[in-house]
Amino acid sequence: MPYVLISTQIRLETGPTIVGDEHSDEELMRYLGAEKTTMLGSNFSEFRVRDPPRLVLDKLEAIGYSVISMTGLGQTLVWCLHKASDKS
Repeated sequence: MPYVLISTQIRLETGPTIVGDEHSDEELMRYLGAEKTTMLGSNFSEFRVRDPPRLVLDKLEAIGYSVISMTGLGQTLVWCLHKASDKS
């Protein structure tokens, strides 16, 4: 899975950080220390870590991911990262 979206609420910039959805790479989620959660009233799950986004971005960079875009949507900050394929 070469793309990853991470996000956080502006008022929670020190964590938690959302690092994936219910279809995310389980190995990557373990590496990040993420826990799968379902918010009351939601019909989907997401992976969260207690770390602030900066630490999550550092961890992802260490394994080859690069930020390709970042935006603010209302009170949410979102980063899109990509990891180049190992295929030649």
